[in-house]
Amino acid sequence: MNRIFEHPKSLKYTNTHFCPGCTHGVAHRLIADAIDKLNIREKTIGIPGVGCCVFLYKYFNIDVLEAPHGRAPACATGMKRAQPDKIIFSYQGDGDMAAIGTSEIIHAANRGENISVFFINNSVYGMTGGQMAPTTLLGQQTTTSPYGRDFKTEGYPIKMAEMLATLEGVAYSSRVSLHSPKHINQASKAIQKALEMQINEMGFSVVEMLSTCPTNWRVSPTEALETVDREMIPYFPLGVYKERKGKDFL
Repeated sequence: MNRIFEHPKSLKYTNTHFCPGCTHGVAHRLIADAIDKLNIREKTIGIPGVGCCVFLYKYFNIDVLEAPHGRAPACATGMKRAQPDKIIFSYQGDGDMAAIGTSEIIHAANRGENISVFFINNSVYGMTGGQMAPTTLLGQQTTTSPYGRDFKTEGYPIKMAEMLATLEGVAYSSRVSLHSPKHINQASKAIQKALEMQINEMGFSVVEMLSTCPTNWRVSPTEALETVDREMIPYFPLGVYKERKGKDFL
């Protein structure tokens, strides 16, 4: 069978709970594919945040440690230091990582913890009812910004990939999108690169993925994909913001 159509060994056979048109499932497939390609399933541990990310254990055929809200980087740090031979990744949404977990992610990155972080940015709080997130776009309507986000009162959307790239401990920081086959292929390479960085003990790596939330955006799945291209990418440009070429730290 062509490998493209194979079911990844790192994913379980189970029905998904994600809403129609949500690209969390695409992210899961890409991470599982990368784990399989690198032959690290038996020593990989996933640490999900709270929200739509939380059911990682339900879908991945790997060991999973549940973390309190926003604390996945802290849990990943402890796990990696206790078991440095393991491959540790966190899987977090924008509410979990860019709001309550801001302190954890910044300091884990600044320390150069040798972990990989996969960050889902769908510009809204998905599981809890569609409230405004730190990544909500200017003018975007949510349940807590019914007239649209206003920079005068709510500030600007946080650009996590760029912010983390400024820290010395970060080895790799990139932003990709999950809205088209071309971009999914690019995301696949970025995810594998982040895990390879950890395998090669290069330091902290993070991949931000622009994702859809048709339910809370109140659009169809097709319209959600178009929204990513038309509205999210102009504000959150795709690309590699930092990539360390050697192991030397300043």
